[in-house]
Amino acid sequence: MSNDVRLGSELPAWPQYGDEEREGLIRALDQGQWWRIGGGEVDAFEAEFAAAHGSEHALAVTNGTHALELALEVLGIGAGTEVIVPAFTFISSSQAAQRLGAVAVPVDVDPDTYCIDPSAVEAAIGPRTRAIMPVHMAGQMCDMDALDKLSADSGVPLIQDAAHAHGAQWRGKKVGELGSVAAFSFQNGKLMTAGEGGAVLFPDAEMYERGFVRHSCGRPPTDRGYFHRTSGSNFRLNEFSASVLRAQLGRLEDQITTREQRWPVLSRLLAEIPGVVPQSRDDRGDRNPHYMAMFRVPGLTEERRAKIVDVLIERGVPAFVAFRAVYRTDAFWEIAAPDLTVDELARRCPHSEALTRDCVWLHHRVLLGSEEQMHEVAAVVADVLASS
Repeated sequence: MSNDVRLGSELPAWPQYGDEEREGLIRALDQGQWWRIGGGEVDAFEAEFAAAHGSEHALAVTNGTHALELALEVLGIGAGTEVIVPAFTFISSSQAAQRLGAVAVPVDVDPDTYCIDPSAVEAAIGPRTRAIMPVHMAGQMCDMDALDKLSADSGVPLIQDAAHAHGAQWRGKKVGELGSVAAFSFQNGKLMTAGEGGAVLFPDAEMYERGFVRHSCGRPPTDRGYFHRTSGSNFRLNEFSASVLRAQLGRLEDQITTREQRWPVLSRLLAEIPGVVPQSRDDRGDRNPHYMAMFRVPGLTEERRAKIVDVLIERGVPAFVAFRAVYRTDAFWEIAAPDLTVDELARRCPHSEALTRDCVWLHHRVLLGSEEQMHEVAAVVADVLASS
């Protein structure tokens, strides 16, 4: 491969941080109470995060996987139940259900937005279905109009996997205004981060209270006599992480605005490269935080894609292979319906199969770069593909 074209200037680093995070950490330290029951940082973060996302009830937790698991548990998901998930997603979407003894039922995604296909969801709803988990892929919100109607008609609740969707909107409504539970991640690569962390938005106070008790070993916040009301675990977020997340939340809107300006430029440039098809946008998702800059190169094999990603990294572009269809992992089959097979799921999910082979994503920090850097990135992608 040619080494002539590479990124001419360094892209912004991630995570981004400054005095706001430092001051928050000192503030948390000086409290003298470093867990949520005695401190104030987690409570303050929950209120601020809820307000920013159009909700009154946010519960901060240890990570995004636990956020999904807790949300499912609050809705009564357990052994003998099924949860519909997109086949093309990070494994936590299915594992959260499987950890509770439920069966995750993968369905196909839209080939353009990479979000769960409502018609595939409808076909998969059965007598044991207890939840539908749309994943807002790379910040592009799923078709919430169709999914809300399916939920209302079937009586099966939605749980939005919003790990990529901090600050996203659908038809002007924020994630917390859509009337369903939503789970977020603050893992190191996410749009706001404390290294790890998560949050759940609940549509009402009663669900929030159930979530709080379960995330705190079955104890309500005022319990002093160890009267554990229900089963649960310790998913409590610590005060230091919450202080960092408060600062990160303050950066979110400006970062989204920058990425919203850069993606149309990069997307147009990528689309001009022979064989490259960028992720499309459903304009009803009118605020897209762009967790990833994703594109396909139809016809790629997994092996060739891996080599392309390696060379992009060598040339200064932070690139990754996209997710593997969940049923193509060993982890998925630890708890799976006995009548499911890899071959059958592959036949049902042709678009997820293709994305498993030919989809590439660029870290969202690319979209925090200058407009000139969007041209540089596209030039590197074009050269790598042409010479591979």
